[in-house]
Amino acid sequence: QVQLVESGGGLVQAGGSLRLSCAASGLTFSSYAMGWFRQAPGKERELVVRKSSGGTFYYADSVKGRFTISRDNAKNAVYLQMNSLKPEDTAVYYCAADPTYGRLRVGTRVEYWGKGTLVTVSS
Repeated sequence: QVQLVESGGGLVQAGGSLRLSCAASGLTFSSYAMGWFRQAPGKERELVVRKSSGGTFYYADSVKGRFTISRDNAKNAVYLQMNSLKPEDTAVYYCAADPTYGRLRVGTRVEYWGKGTLVTVSS
């Protein structure tokens, strides 16, 4: 079965960095668009960044210039490098995978989700 397993979350001070990883198994990884979503306490889930199998990408305005997505098809993994973290970045971060890049725009019809990893940024 398909599994997406996130890791790398934790507690960091404002201005610091974290690198999240998502290990995928059970799917033809190179054919899937991958994305990172987040959900802060009391808020709706939101898209952070998505990247198609062909390299097209989109970043939410709130993270542009600070976060970078990368994928390693040989390792079936996608990463999220987060720099200059702010307290408002505090959330559970979820890895998502779907054959259709467009479905990662909102996330309501995404085929696969990880269980999430918590990122806490202290002020």
